[in-house]
Amino acid sequence: MPTMSSPSAPVSRKGSNSVQVRRYNERVVLEALQRLRQASKAELARSANLTPQAVAVIVDYLEEVGLVRHEGKRVGQVGQPSTLYAPAPDGAFSIGLHIGRRAFDAVLVDFTGRTLRIETCEYEYPEPGAVADLAAAYVQTFRASLAPDLRGRIVGVGVAMPYFMDSWTKELGMPRSITEAWEGFDFAKTLANTINLPLFFENDASGAATAELVYGKGRDVRDFIYLFISTFIGGGLIINGNLETGPHGNSAAFGPYPVTPSLLSTVPAPKGPFEILLHRASIYVLTNHLRQNGVPIKRALELNLMADRAEPFLTEWVEDCADSLAQAIVGAIAVVDVSGVVIDGILPPAILQRTVEAVSSRFEAILPEGLVAPKIEMGMIGPQAAAIGAAILPLYAMFAPDSGTLVKAKTPGSGRSNLQTYIGAM
Repeated sequence: MPTMSSPSAPVSRKGSNSVQVRRYNERVVLEALQRLRQASKAELARSANLTPQAVAVIVDYLEEVGLVRHEGKRVGQVGQPSTLYAPAPDGAFSIGLHIGRRAFDAVLVDFTGRTLRIETCEYEYPEPGAVADLAAAYVQTFRASLAPDLRGRIVGVGVAMPYFMDSWTKELGMPRSITEAWEGFDFAKTLANTINLPLFFENDASGAATAELVYGKGRDVRDFIYLFISTFIGGGLIINGNLETGPHGNSAAFGPYPVTPSLLSTVPAPKGPFEILLHRASIYVLTNHLRQNGVPIKRALELNLMADRAEPFLTEWVEDCADSLAQAIVGAIAVVDVSGVVIDGILPPAILQRTVEAVSSRFEAILPEGLVAPKIEMGMIGPQAAAIGAAILPLYAMFAPDSGTLVKAKTPGSGRSNLQTYIGAM
């Protein structure tokens, strides 16, 4: 696949400065086209704040290398019909992997962000060697699923996973042998040695927030708090269209957020005056509560078939979870002013919507004076949000404007930044 800095580039690329400027402008045009989805050259020039002449040359080149394609003409306006352009789906592909504590998700996406393949594998515990083998197998399967002439257009593999897989293991009853195996396992090196593709890592909650930013509510809301209800609650902070991770990658880590103790009979009393959000708003709390009340459930997905049987205990958890999330949101907006709160997760959509509505109602009831209430909404991506967010990382590292850093990715468990992926606000 020709790159945007290919030796076959137009003559105007002579000189290092002109090459750098041209490459950057190409990415700006691509970012504008991804955001607009479909546009004429004139519209791209206005959106990218470039001259029409410069955009015309860039769009022609991007079409030549297969990143942009014609989308017909716009008629019904004064003057000649405008030729419309859009990102070419086959221009590039990316693979996203989400390594969770209970399940593994893998997705293959094209250049427009359309999901071509989704695979999910559940396990009792994430044994590191088996997970690495599973990741390599999915990469090979997805690569083989593309036509031979398209396989070289896979730009990389993104991985979303907890930075510290050996944390919060007591809540899941994870064997000590599994936690010890993760402590000495270099997952990044193991996977990199087997897939022969660029590799990018990000925290799983941050990955999910990135997916919402790029393909969900982030298209319209540029400042929001993101909450993802999974095995453990996680979150992200979006400010001015950027994912803010902080110097340690720990911004909006809502799991340890202090809240009042749970009212559920199945949740042990906290050791101190406060509980933490992870012990009230996580899926493991829900499944434990249901099982201890006679409902045989292992995964949240099973609620699709047993929601009625799970009552009234499901309602008890929804109300308790909503109360804790409302407290966390009030505390968060007292520090960071945002216009929205987006809540997503692995719950069935109807139950997630019910939970979001309960959070909104409880939030309104406890909101103190002096704070501006953000709009609380359900996310648009769903259970595969972390995997889709992971798939975004290679695409944006390759094609997005690099004037600012959205994500500072880390090697799992290291706590140290080891590479940067540049992600524009699509």
